[in-house]
Amino acid sequence: MMALSNRDLQLTELNGGGSSDGDDREDEWLLNNYDGKKERIGDGMRRIQVGVTGMTCAACSNSVEGALMGLKGVAKASVALLQNKADVVFDPDLVKDEDIKNAIEDAGFEAEILAESSTSGPKPQGTIVGQYTIGGMTCAACVNSVEGILRGLPGVKRAVVALATSLGEVEYDPTVISKDDIANAIEDAGFEASFVQSSGQDKILLQVTGVLCELDAHFLEGILSNFKGVRQFRFDKISGELEVLFDPEALSSRSLVDGIAGRSNGKFQIRVMNPFARMTSRDSEETSNMFRLFISSLFLSIPVFFIRVICPHIPLVYALLLWRCGPFLMGDWLNWALVSVVQFVIGKRFYTAAGRALRNGSTNMDVLVALGTSAAYFYSVGALLYGVVTGFWSPTYFETSAMLITFVLFGKYLEILAKGKTSDAIKKLVELAPATALLVVKDKGKCIEEREIDALLIQSGDTLKVLPGTKLPADGIVVWGTSYVNESMVTGEAVPVLKEINSPVIGGTINLHGVLHIQATKVGSDAVLSQIISLVETAQMSKAPIQKFADFVASIFVPIVVTLALFTWLCWYVAGVLGAYPEQWLPENGTHFVFALMFSISVVVIACPCALGLATPTAVMVATGVGANNGVLIKGGDALERAQKIKYVIFDKTGTLTQGRATVTTAKVFTKMDRGEFLTLVASAEASSEHPLAKAVVEYARHFHFFDDPSLNPDGQSHSKESTGSGWLLDVSDFSALPGRGIQCFISGKQVLVGNRKLLNESGITIPDHVESFVVELEESARTGILVAYDDNLIGVMGIADPVKREAAVVVEGLLKMGVRPVMVTGDNWRTAHAVAREIGIQDVMADVMPAGKADAVRSFQKDGSIVAMVGDGINDSPALAAADVGMAIGAGTDIAIEAADYVLMRNSLEDVIIAIDLSRKTFARIRLNYIFAMAYNVIAIPIAAGVFFPSLGIKLPPWAAGACMALSSVSVVCSSLLLRRYKKPRLTTILEITVE
Repeated sequence: MMALSNRDLQLTELNGGGSSDGDDREDEWLLNNYDGKKERIGDGMRRIQVGVTGMTCAACSNSVEGALMGLKGVAKASVALLQNKADVVFDPDLVKDEDIKNAIEDAGFEAEILAESSTSGPKPQGTIVGQYTIGGMTCAACVNSVEGILRGLPGVKRAVVALATSLGEVEYDPTVISKDDIANAIEDAGFEASFVQSSGQDKILLQVTGVLCELDAHFLEGILSNFKGVRQFRFDKISGELEVLFDPEALSSRSLVDGIAGRSNGKFQIRVMNPFARMTSRDSEETSNMFRLFISSLFLSIPVFFIRVICPHIPLVYALLLWRCGPFLMGDWLNWALVSVVQFVIGKRFYTAAGRALRNGSTNMDVLVALGTSAAYFYSVGALLYGVVTGFWSPTYFETSAMLITFVLFGKYLEILAKGKTSDAIKKLVELAPATALLVVKDKGKCIEEREIDALLIQSGDTLKVLPGTKLPADGIVVWGTSYVNESMVTGEAVPVLKEINSPVIGGTINLHGVLHIQATKVGSDAVLSQIISLVETAQMSKAPIQKFADFVASIFVPIVVTLALFTWLCWYVAGVLGAYPEQWLPENGTHFVFALMFSISVVVIACPCALGLATPTAVMVATGVGANNGVLIKGGDALERAQKIKYVIFDKTGTLTQGRATVTTAKVFTKMDRGEFLTLVASAEASSEHPLAKAVVEYARHFHFFDDPSLNPDGQSHSKESTGSGWLLDVSDFSALPGRGIQCFISGKQVLVGNRKLLNESGITIPDHVESFVVELEESARTGILVAYDDNLIGVMGIADPVKREAAVVVEGLLKMGVRPVMVTGDNWRTAHAVAREIGIQDVMADVMPAGKADAVRSFQKDGSIVAMVGDGINDSPALAAADVGMAIGAGTDIAIEAADYVLMRNSLEDVIIAIDLSRKTFARIRLNYIFAMAYNVIAIPIAAGVFFPSLGIKLPPWAAGACMALSSVSVVCSSLLLRRYKKPRLTTILEITVE
């Protein structure tokens, strides 16, 4: 048996399947591959990404860019310092990959040509994405250090670290590097690392109760050792946590749990542990630990403060403090003892973090705190020793060191509390997941047993019983029962939805009334709730482009501050020696050296790079959480940044602007054929098609025969047994669907054509003028005309309408008021398209656009550099969603459309487009305000701390007060971001400037 570390933990996830079809009116087109969102490059040009190591600042990235642009044939070179990458567009006839690599290496850096990949698309085959909690990060410089270390590891393809969530996501090749190696690399750099979960499916963490003694533990180990498929395990007797590594092909997670419980005869109770719950407990532990440090520091600092400020006014106490004990006064001994504990025991974390940063070649806030407190502490110790030797007793500043550490710890505690609030969205989503499920065990179709299982052990195909008032345990389909379900957690709509047999259901939603039996179809990472959590997580870990500037400033901030502090000390010291200011300014028994040192220390401790580092990620985290609560899932900060600049919004028509539920409004026969015979003929032809228009035709014909025509339904019943079958339809042969035209088949040996003008013209069938006029009239009234030919003769026309969504016109007007120009793109003919556009107020229309041409339509609006958004719902919209600057998948959408989009609008409502744009604008307004505050704080605070205003206004900031200001600066920025939680979605009446009485 081999032991596992805590980093090996992950949940077993069982893959489901399922996809949905697109609803385009003119074609049924499948997207076979998706290359992600790429910038367009010229013909004959090639684009590659190069990994560059050794860059430490903007000057390095400029050197790399200069070396690349100096190559003949390179059209464009862009270097991302924080990502350690170079993006190069070049002419492969003039320059080769190796030339690019050599140019970077000649500039003094290491280079590696990277394989093409997309972080938003499918992960490269053979790689695993692991998630880690990372402790000890205090600012953007720490984040840069960890990311740099991870990206430098062999086998690591991608690494993203988020300061606000203390999480890291690493994509790596498990054949080259292990989870332990990654965690060890983080810990070797001086940070804390703990594995959370990964995309692999061979590990599970269980909570075991019933292990009361050493004998029980050996019994449990014996059970696990005899399991076929168990590779490794580790049991912690204190916490009761059991980690198991197993072969998923030989053993399922449920079989493992059931086997342990069964082989122990019920002695051991097993519960699957949720990795997100562990993360929450770690967050609580970090908060508690920081609070304990703060209270301890405060408890020891208050006596030091009293000794310096209060005690001199209490004669008896002051006399005791002035009692000489050995070479020092009693007060000095007390100050030294108390502050030494604060400085080196409680404040050890600052020395550790500072050493870690310096060891990695970077600087952060901990370096500033360690410098400031050490200067005050060691000066005070030196002053005491100097007094013993010379008899000249200079003032000491022990209280400065103690109070500074206390205030910094208080600030960190408040910061952790505030940052915890920003991750509430994920916590709430996790809480939505049900804990248990009722598994229905069947034998030969009959229920033989019902038993409760952990919801994390549900497998695809399981039949689950859902009682009234409980959460649905998984995504699936209703196989028995009828009830209403509250789906507001996904759609945002409070109105309950009726669920009957074959109705789809979503895990985590609430069953309100009747009992349901559902069959699980999507579990684990494929479930809707899991995908929402994953999307929110990914968004909160992403970095907006605007953050790159802040990260760069933070990386050079500390060296600049230290330089300013030295310059401040030099100026005041030299000015004092030259007699530039009166001796009265000096503290009692003080010197020019000490006077200058206090200003210098204040400069060091008041400067705060944390505020800059937190300005963007905290706002993005809050915005993604707020968006999720409003049914708008945002995939990242870069999507937010682009969305606030949207100039055009291109809407797909069918299923986006319209309801996507086609209905027949007109059926006109132009021959002597009976109306019922005509409908039977058309329905028989369309019954073999899966197209939405075909289904509308069949439904219309069925309704006519079994409800409107009493001769076929003598009992007057609208739902006879026959009506649900297909016995009334004619036999069809040689059926074929013709994309973009319609369908053809043979009935009774005669050809039947159902489709558009193009289909009939290609078949040589003439369309009479009066029929053409009728079709034009339909199209001008926003209906689609479907022509029907039988035995080479046009026999009739059916008018089909897809009603426009009720909010479409108001949303279009609202976008115009917001300065955004709406555009409609559709495969329909121009008459129908323009009729729909007129109805909802859209001026720009692109008609007769095939699915493959939608992406070209998007690009046509991007030519002038405008930011273009695409709103669609189907597979055939995916290329356009990917080509757009901002892709918005509306409604549940299809899996591939969601993959291609930047925003997922969970409700089938166009109003969410306005919410997405409005939230993006408000988020970036808040980010800009955060940056203004953070920059202004340092611009104003540093001169005050340096004593710039002391000669004229007498304003001086003691080091301990500077520490208090610094501690509150980053908290202020985080709290500013938290105000986004009060976001209210805009009312359309407000946008349209309508007065409601």
